Amino acid sequence: MSMDLKPLRIAAAADLHCTKTSRGHFQQLFVEASRAADVLLLCGDLTDYGLPEEAHVLAEDLRSYATLPVLAILGNHDFESGRSDEVGRILTEAGAKMLDGECCEIAGIGFAGVCGFGGGFGRRMLNAWGEPLIKAFVQEAVDQAMRLERALGRLETAKRVVMLHYAPIRETVEGECPELFPFLGSTRLEGPLNRFNVQMAFHGHAHNGQPEAKTSAGVPVYNVALPVLRRTQPERPWLRVVELKGNDE
Repeated sequence: MSMDLKPLRIAAAADLHCTKTSRGHFQQLFVEASRAADVLLLCGDLTDYGLPEEAHVLAEDLRSYATLPVLAILGNHDFESGRSDEVGRILTEAGAKMLDGECCEIAGIGFAGVCGFGGGFGRRMLNAWGEPLIKAFVQEAVDQAMRLERALGRLETAKRVVMLHYAPIRETVEGECPELFPFLGSTRLEGPLNRFNVQMAFHGHAHNGQPEAKTSAGVPVYNVALPVLRRTQPERPWLRVVELKGNDE
């Protein structure tokens, strides 16, 4: 096997919150991603209110300035208006590949993506006990984790990358109000990362969280919400860029 394969440069960002008046706002982000990376991951909250009009604005910037493959998932804001299917279709037509329990392969590396859901972390994670509404809330978190598990299971690549909107670990939401933790992610999303020995995972949603940490099995997790990137790397483009080799080294 060749040992000198060129690493895949992965750029990631989340929480763009594109509005109807954001035309051209993401030019620098997409231009810089096209220069610095081989693939761009957009990890949810692509629009502010989940409106097709907002998606069209973002789609125009994507078509105009992004010259690399773009993978994207939806976040909670993208569901706000009940038109998430339209938002996804518009971005797909602009060239983004939307992952919602799906997977794909780029340069020998597998990518899997789901939005995820809340529920909290560790011993304080919400369990399915009591009222039907509580059970339904927990079931959504379980379903999202299972969809991620199935997507990872379909990948035949040795190396895998996960895209989420909600956090899979507590450490990358530290800095938010503790009362918000149950709504920022779920430990249930961590299990698939560990079981499939994922190389890295990206998420957003926690605007005041920490930029990176690791799962209990040592999988790197990056919080790429734009407010986090602005705070932690003010002199650099608002992207997290990571290199990953596509071979089995």
